[in-house]
This record gives sequence, C-alpha cells and structure tokens, in this order.
Amino acid sequence: MIFIKLLFSRHFNFSFIIFSSMWDSLKWKTVGTIQHVYGAQHPPFDPLLHGTLIKPGSKPPTTPVKLKKVSTFQEFESNTSDAWDLGDDDDELLAIAAENLNTEVVMETAHKVIQNHSKLQEQHKFQEEHLQEEKQVESAELTSIDNRLVKSVSEGHTSSSSDNASESSSMQRSQSLPQTSTPPLVSGMGDCNTSVTPALTEREASRLDKFKQLLAGPNTDLEELRKLSWSGIPKRVRPSAWKLLSGYLPANVDRRESTLQRKRKEYFAFVEQYYDSRNDENHQDTYRQIHIDIPRMSPEVLRLQPKVTEIFERILFIWAIRHPASGYVQGINDLVTPFFVVFVCEYIEEEEVENFDVSSLPEEVLQNIEADSYWCMSKLLDGIQDNYTFAQPGIQKKVKMLEELVSRIDEQVHRHLDQHEVKYLQFAFRWMNNLLMREVPLQCTIRLWDTYQSEPEGFSHFHLYVCAAFLVRWRKEILEEKDFQELLIFLQNLPTVHWGNEEISVLLAEAYRLKFAFADAPNHYKK
Repeated sequence: MIFIKLLFSRHFNFSFIIFSSMWDSLKWKTVGTIQHVYGAQHPPFDPLLHGTLIKPGSKPPTTPVKLKKVSTFQEFESNTSDAWDLGDDDDELLAIAAENLNTEVVMETAHKVIQNHSKLQEQHKFQEEHLQEEKQVESAELTSIDNRLVKSVSEGHTSSSSDNASESSSMQRSQSLPQTSTPPLVSGMGDCNTSVTPALTEREASRLDKFKQLLAGPNTDLEELRKLSWSGIPKRVRPSAWKLLSGYLPANVDRRESTLQRKRKEYFAFVEQYYDSRNDENHQDTYRQIHIDIPRMSPEVLRLQPKVTEIFERILFIWAIRHPASGYVQGINDLVTPFFVVFVCEYIEEEEVENFDVSSLPEEVLQNIEADSYWCMSKLLDGIQDNYTFAQPGIQKKVKMLEELVSRIDEQVHRHLDQHEVKYLQFAFRWMNNLLMREVPLQCTIRLWDTYQSEPEGFSHFHLYVCAAFLVRWRKEILEEKDFQELLIFLQNLPTVHWGNEEISVLLAEAYRLKFAFADAPNHYKK
C-alpha cells in the first residue's frame, strides 16, 4: 500500500512525498533533477530508445547484437546513476503506481508543483535582471563622471552620451591590445586570448586544468584525450590537442619538438621541389583552379589577405601534386581553413582570428602555421580520400546512406521531399563535400571538428549521422514549404548565421543518439 502525505511550507503550496521503494525509483521524475550531459562518456540517451534496444522484448531480435557494443553500453549504464538509468524494476513499480494512484490527483498535484517551480524560476530570473540593470546604471554613471573629469567644461556641454560610450569602449580596446606590434610567440600549448578572454567559469577552469595535465604528462593518453575532447576543447589548448588527435604529433612529450622540426622541414622541401612547377603545362590547370577557388572560401576578411592566399595556394598545390589519385577537387580548399585559424590562435591574442592581419606575424611563425596546417589537413583527407577521387564515389555513397537513414528516422520529412521531387544530392552533396563548413559559422565548424577528431572515423562515418540530425532539425520549416524551388532554396541557405556552441552541442547529441540506434543495426538501417 502506498501512503501519500501532504506537507505545507512557506515557499510551496504543497508537495507530496511517497513512502515506498517506488519513491526511489520515481524520483527522477521530479522537476529540475534531470541534467543533460553531452560527451563521449555521457552521451544523450532516450529512455524509450533504451527500452527498445537494450531490454529483451517479447519478440526475439531479428538482428544479432554485437557483444562488444552490449558490453560497452552495460559499462556505460553501470557508471550512470541519473535519469537514463531506469533500472530493472521500474516497469513493475510504474504498473503498481498506475493501479493504486488516482490519475487525476497525481496530475493535478504535479501541475501545481510545476507551476510553483516555474514561479520561483521567474522570480529568480527577475532578481538577476534587476541586479544586472543596477550594475549597468552604476557603471554608466561612473563612466560619465570619469569622462567629465577628463574633458574640459566646454567639451562637457557639447558632448553627447553616445560620445562618452564610444570613448569608453575605445579606451577598453586600447588597454586590451598587445603593447608591441609583433605578437608574442608561444610554444607548446598556446595561451591564446589570455588578455581579452573573459573570466572562465568554475567548470571551464576545471576542464582546462584537466586538458593541461593530460597534455603535459610524459605520455599523453590519447584515448582519454578523445573522451575529454568529445564535448569541446578549450581554445587555449586546442592547437596542441588537434595536432595529437589528428596523429600529427606523437603521444610522447619528449619526441614532439623533434617531430615538429622534422615535419616542417619536410614540407618546405616539398615546396622547394614542386611549387615552381605550378606553371608547367601538366600542372597549370590544377593551379588555376586552386587560384579560382581560394577567393570563394570562408571567412571573407581572411580570404582577402594576400598572405593567406599565398599560403593556401602552396598547401593545396603541394597536396594535389603528392596525391595524384585524386588531385585537387573543389571543396578541399575549405578544409584547410579550420586548421589554419586554430594554429594562428596559438601565436596571437586577438579574440577574432578572422579579422587579424596575418602578415603582421613573423615569417618563421607563418611557416610553422603553414606546415602544421598542411600535415593535419593531409591526415584528415587520408580518411575520406574516396570523396575526391574520380566521380567522387565516397560522396555518392554517403548521400545515398543519408537518404535511407532519414527515411527511417523521419519518414514524413523524407516523403515530403520525395513528393516535391527534391533529390538529396541537390543539397546534401555540399554537406559531404565541405563537411558542413558552408552551412554553419566557422567557430561552429571548429567546435564540430573537436568531436569529429574524438570519434573513430569522425569525418566519414559519424558525419553521416550529424547530417541526418541536421536535416531533421529543420523538420517544421521543411514541412511548411510546399514548392520545389522554395524547398531547395531553404535547404541550400539554412538560417544558421547566429548559431553557437550550444546549437552544435545539441546537434552532436542527437547525432550520437542516431549512431547508437542505427550504426550496428543494418536491418533497421536499410529498406
């Protein structure tokens, strides 16, 4: 028998406590207790999916389950004690609750608890906004007083409040800029943005310390680094982490410096050997296409710098000459950009790398960035080179797999596209060719690549599930479009200009869920 006792307090109208073992099992239902955690160790998980994939049902499974995957999930489940861990007895307890509890009473009580919780949240939010407004008013008053002290009496009568604000902001910017024209060089882990980055939260500082300890060890545990990097890499340690995750640098700390020197020297030996042949009859078509494509890359400010254009031309031409099976293909030019931007950040203190004048860096630093970008891009392309060979069979295959996957996870969206004769190749080819770089802002791409480099076959296999989650993300907008032309225009110009890390984290979480459901279930995946 389940007893319910009503307790009254000053802050809440009433709440109820259920005395029985059922309370322990149902306490995950309490409002506010679920905390979403995204990462390799704590992926998002749907309880309904949990129930259908893991628990044995009444019907025998049609697809044999791989023991390795079951073992991996059991290990994950045993280490998780939050809302995803339903337990074995929950179904029975829920059945007992359904029989013994009056549904109307339970729903009414739950509704009131939710209302009380929402009111408390609104009050807390209002108090925070009020305090923030008071701080802004005080700051404005102090700024106005300082400006009046500095200016003369006549200037004080003629100046406007907007002039005061611009003077204050320019003063702050001048204080945050480096004192010398040449940015300081940083070896190893670059302390990028130390002078302009806002104070880290306690969680961010803790994660940064974990990365630094892991990278500073005599032999970096690459598996642990992948797990830690899945949910994003702090900007200050991203250059070193990417070089390790891509396989460019060895795990042993003592060997890293010698490896860097050797690989950089090797790259410029290629440049000396091959780059002068760019105007030869055999190679001039390749070089001309590279020269045409570079101005099309993103971001706009970065691509217009002559020094950047020169560096990208060398990187792409050397790669094309050394990989004759594919040569240069449109789209490869975009794949250099994230590496280049991340490695530039290792040596500068600017907040927005895209607006930084690259030519102000010393020549030696630019050579290091160029060589590192070349080798890391080469490591990436080694895993997806069939995307860029003749007829691009890798992309053709992935687009077909995307179509089959979407038909399973959202049949209504798939049928809607089919009814309006929209082919997946018409919009998804670019998603595969450019790894979504043309669909999301550059900083979102960099965050996306943190996870791609942490996943096995991230740029090839996991990218498929990211594209599926990305398409279904626009389900409502797609179903509202009733015309072929409007549908295609929307899918080729998705409104992601204001996206940030939060949207990318949600996208990656959904992609992980889809991978867990379909990656090892071929009978569910194929028609």
